[in-house]
Amino acid sequence: MPDGVPPVVPEDGLTARERRLRPALVVNTGEGKGKTTAAMGLALRAWHQGWSIGVFQFVKSGRWVSGERAALEALGAEHDRTGAGGPVEWFASGQGRGWVRKPEDAPDPAQAARDAWAEVALRLADERHQLYVLDEFTYPLTRGWVDLAEVVATLRDRPGTQHVVVTGRGAPPELCAIATTVTEMRKVKHPFDSGQKGQAGIEW
Repeated sequence: MPDGVPPVVPEDGLTARERRLRPALVVNTGEGKGKTTAAMGLALRAWHQGWSIGVFQFVKSGRWVSGERAALEALGAEHDRTGAGGPVEWFASGQGRGWVRKPEDAPDPAQAARDAWAEVALRLADERHQLYVLDEFTYPLTRGWVDLAEVVATLRDRPGTQHVVVTGRGAPPELCAIATTVTEMRKVKHPFDSGQKGQAGIEW
């Protein structure tokens, strides 16, 4: 797609402006690194456009503040102070990774995921945000914690121009089928494969 020009112009009767106003559903999936990183980069663009942003983390715990969370919350605070960019709300409903928490530390993860999705669905119905980042949302879907058919219907039929980006491995085919963009991150090489642990500034 050189110079941002699509190779095919569909015969759908829409103008270029009307196509640009269509809601995007972006899915970042695959075994490779960078799914959340790409979603947060998109959120930075959205902030610059003055969009309201809602970030929902379905696996990561709110007790662990990542670099992207600190940065986006700082930008949200900047919006509150000066009006620059857009507002940012952040919700981390997950228990965190199994190797950094105790089993008794958090409530049932399935119920937490259902509660978080219920909040997302409510906000979609109210057209609360212009961008929703559903980080690692594929895992509640593939584990059966959240009803896939309901999610697909809600995202497909959401009102207005509300953009959604979903991250996580193993995105269900039903979700990919309604997405406007699906990117599969393919792992070629990763430090974890040689026993190296995560690095500050690289993994968080």
